[in-house]
Amino acid sequence: MSRPSYQLFDRDSTAFIFGLQANAIQRMLDFDTACKREKPSVSAIINPGRTGNHKVFWGTKEILLPIYPDVASAVADFPEVDVMINFASFRSAYSTTLEAMDHEQLRTIVIIAEGMPERRARHLRHLAREKKINIIGPATVGGVKAGCFRIANTGGTIENIINSKLHRPGSVGFVSKSGGMSNEMYNVLAQWTDGINEGIAIGGDAFPCSTLLDHLLRYQANPDIKMLVCLGEVGGEEEYRIAEAIKSGQITKPVVVWVTGTALGYLPQGVQFGHAGAKADADRETAPAKNKALREAGALVPESYNDFAEIIKKAYDKLVADGDHTPVEEVAAPVVPIDFKAAKALGQVRRNTNFISTICDDSGDELSYAGHKISKVIGENYALGDVISLLWFKEKLPSWATQFMEIVVKLTADHGPAVSGAHNAIVTARAGRDLMSAVASGMLTIGPRFGGAVAGAAVMFKEAYDNGWSPEEFVNIKKKQKINIQGIGHRIKSLRNPDQRVELLKEYAFNNFAKHDLLNYALEVEQVTTKKKDTLILNVDGAIGILMIDMMAACGFSGERIQEVVDSGGLNGFFLLGRTIGMIGHYMDQKRLKSALYRHPWDDILYLLPEVNE
Repeated sequence: MSRPSYQLFDRDSTAFIFGLQANAIQRMLDFDTACKREKPSVSAIINPGRTGNHKVFWGTKEILLPIYPDVASAVADFPEVDVMINFASFRSAYSTTLEAMDHEQLRTIVIIAEGMPERRARHLRHLAREKKINIIGPATVGGVKAGCFRIANTGGTIENIINSKLHRPGSVGFVSKSGGMSNEMYNVLAQWTDGINEGIAIGGDAFPCSTLLDHLLRYQANPDIKMLVCLGEVGGEEEYRIAEAIKSGQITKPVVVWVTGTALGYLPQGVQFGHAGAKADADRETAPAKNKALREAGALVPESYNDFAEIIKKAYDKLVADGDHTPVEEVAAPVVPIDFKAAKALGQVRRNTNFISTICDDSGDELSYAGHKISKVIGENYALGDVISLLWFKEKLPSWATQFMEIVVKLTADHGPAVSGAHNAIVTARAGRDLMSAVASGMLTIGPRFGGAVAGAAVMFKEAYDNGWSPEEFVNIKKKQKINIQGIGHRIKSLRNPDQRVELLKEYAFNNFAKHDLLNYALEVEQVTTKKKDTLILNVDGAIGILMIDMMAACGFSGERIQEVVDSGGLNGFFLLGRTIGMIGHYMDQKRLKSALYRHPWDDILYLLPEVNE
């Protein structure tokens, strides 16, 4: 059923929102909850170039609002929608409003943007009158039909909405240029009358597309509105048209009006108030002159703004006393759910968390690593080892320790293309896969036989040392258990051909560690194992794992804390971090070489198939 022409909105009104304005959309839907509407007041979102859905709350439920790339596609799917709230910027608000005006079903368009060129605003106003379309704005916060429909952010917070009784219709029609003053007046009218029926802020530009008088005439025609309240403004001559409408009998309902800007006479000539249109270029455009004309026409005009509320109360009380109006019955507003984020900020809720982070925090204004702000990490030129120590050990370790960690990363970065990790990364790269796939395929080969022995060596050697086993006992115990000692043995290197990586690690520890008890113990174990075979030397995995324990001990870590690190298996991360650098290098190398798909040569495969008699 169509609405009468004087009524822009009712409880069934729904809108398109042009621009993904998440907060404004949610506030409209929260107003729906306060009004106990049966369906959401927002049907869809128009966001050029995008499609999909936007998730919102409808009461306590979550629903999806569809997103359309243009007005035409939204209109096609929602023929019942007759309102568009246009959040386009001042650069595109004109063109998008013209686009909307091409669709007859859109009878009310709200333009939020400030700064639209006056020539374009005047053109839109001309077209709107020609097509009988209602345009509110530009430069407006919108308006509200109490108990029915809220435009965007009108009315402020939900608490102010309820305090201003906007959740149910009253009997006053209010119009103003200012959105901020509108919010204030909704509260004033709720205190001294039974509240507004409808309130509109037409916008503060010099040429709004609808005028104060346009809306007052609508209120005059609305039988549910019993009195009119208007806030005018210095500049222009719109208030004189209101005075003429009162004198001619177009407006017969009580009109309480005040034109703001009476202080302008005390200020230097040419001063402009906040709105683009709030500037008096002649005496006739001043606030005192317009207030005088309205008073003479029969409007109820206070002596100053301080008396505005008192005049409103007197006019309303007279309507009631004369029997022309029965105050609207009060309706308790439902409790509108508050978003968790807002409730948390107010300290009203608590909830169990699913994750705990004690090393990094990105929830505040600035990212921090173990309490060190990222600006400090960069500004004070923290080294890579410093960052590792913060994120892995939760504190900034001494420079000798962080330098050692950097040495480990450098030494483990690569060990040629033949080892399993690099080999797999190369084969995957040559198969045409992406970087992540190539590196992942190489990383998946890390384990007890390749790189992953760092943590295992740390566990074994620490256990033996803590138990007081002599090197010979340690070797014999593991032999009886038929368990290889992790960190001992190399396929190529030997006592005669030592691994220079291990030699460099030992040299650094001897020169920089305050103590290196576990390394000393491991070297004694090496003397036992190499008696059997000279390749059973301390390898790089073992050296790293053992020296990490010595490093933590030298840094003052408690035995319990060291054990916690060892048991976590996190020490394998040093090999993982370092070797990833090399795998990425091999991937880039193969891509740079434009290497073809790899196929293993037949002559490198021993085929041992069973013989079958044919």
